[in-house]
Amino acid sequence: MNVGIIGAGTMGSGIAQVASTAGCTVKLFDLNQSALDKAKAALEKILTRLIEKGRVDADEKTRIQSNISYVNTLKELSDSNVTIEAIVENIEVKKNVFIELERYVSEDCIIASNTSSLSIASIAASLQKPERCVGIHFFNPAPLMKLVEVVPAIQTSKEVLEKAKQTLLDWKKVVAVAKDTPGFIVNRVARPFYGESLRIYEEGIADFATIDYSLKTIGKFRMGPFELMDFIGNDVNYTVTETVFTAFYFDPRYKPSFTQKRFAEAGYLGRKSGKGFYDYSEGALNAEPKEDKVLAQTIFDRVLVMLINEAADALFLNIASAEDIDIAMTKGVNYPKGLLAWADEKGINWCVSKLDALYNDYHEDRYRCSPLLRRMKNENKTFF
Repeated sequence: MNVGIIGAGTMGSGIAQVASTAGCTVKLFDLNQSALDKAKAALEKILTRLIEKGRVDADEKTRIQSNISYVNTLKELSDSNVTIEAIVENIEVKKNVFIELERYVSEDCIIASNTSSLSIASIAASLQKPERCVGIHFFNPAPLMKLVEVVPAIQTSKEVLEKAKQTLLDWKKVVAVAKDTPGFIVNRVARPFYGESLRIYEEGIADFATIDYSLKTIGKFRMGPFELMDFIGNDVNYTVTETVFTAFYFDPRYKPSFTQKRFAEAGYLGRKSGKGFYDYSEGALNAEPKEDKVLAQTIFDRVLVMLINEAADALFLNIASAEDIDIAMTKGVNYPKGLLAWADEKGINWCVSKLDALYNDYHEDRYRCSPLLRRMKNENKTFF
């Protein structure tokens, strides 16, 4: 299979590595020659490290590298069976690239976007053959993260959807199919992990370290929400939240936090700036968590039930199947359990009672219980 990748940044380079490892002939395109040079050097470094770890041998390294060529004109992608765009999250820029690309590729070439939240239908509408367009959303780093969200637009043909899914399965990825709605599965369902944790902090219930401690010790999450926001970057994480909030017509469930906005405005972006919710400078002393088991349980329960509610609502609105929602959260963001399976474990009655208690306390639409959860409680049903 011939694969064209548009954009030689971290994500595009990662996708190129995935495809070349699977035996595809890959052309990695970028207008910026320095970006191509950087991508080539980065792959050399990654593969050398994999040899040191015993993951690949020298022959495999050579094979992967020889499968990738680096090009700086879109016309050189003309023989592609599949093209995947991984450039800036600007819909007009993506559309313009696709309009030019379509002039060169064959009629049956799949044209895919790696966008994490933009409308696939809108991107597809720029093409003469919109039925060939599909969302193929990898997670960073693409070679390590198993999940890929496949997002058909309303124009996407069934044949293109099935080809895209099979291609990714051949690349040893786990596929979750999502409806073309803002944030797809992961970036939508994960919002309360950040948003509700920020809200708990803003209410003065606990500090950053204690909230992180609660989610890690009780929930067994690999990183706490504030650690993770610092890792992602407060500017990036805030923008995703703001984008989802706006795209959902300002639904209060996705309301951004002034705390995070101010941190981003101050340049406290997290690890990349040396300071975020935590101080990463050498010798810095950060606050120790308050190891109060009752408080930790209260914090964990509140964040978890909000995550469960979001997952249930995604199922209620046919964003994805129950299986794909849980696969997306465990394989896409390394949650310790699928949220719907977690709901079954905690009990649907528990979920509804917790959400109703929050709503009765705040009277905010943010805490409304998903109709699906309430219906399941009344019918004594479970997700699995």
